[in-house]
Amino acid sequence: MNKDQIKGKAENIKGRVKEAVGALTGNKGRQADGLIDRVSGAAREKVGQARHDAARRIDAGSKD
Repeated sequence: MNKDQIKGKAENIKGRVKEAVGALTGNKGRQADGLIDRVSGAAREKVGQARHDAARRIDAGSKD
């Protein structure tokens, strides 16, 4: 796991919490902020996964 994956997962969780709080309190703005955080966190997590996969392929190629 790399830093992008970790930060993305944390941002995703933070967004889920904001969304839930917004839904419970009826605060649409907070709910929307949570959705934005969740989506951007998921995207960052995907970028981190792509970097991780690329690094593994490069390492595997250099061993041949």
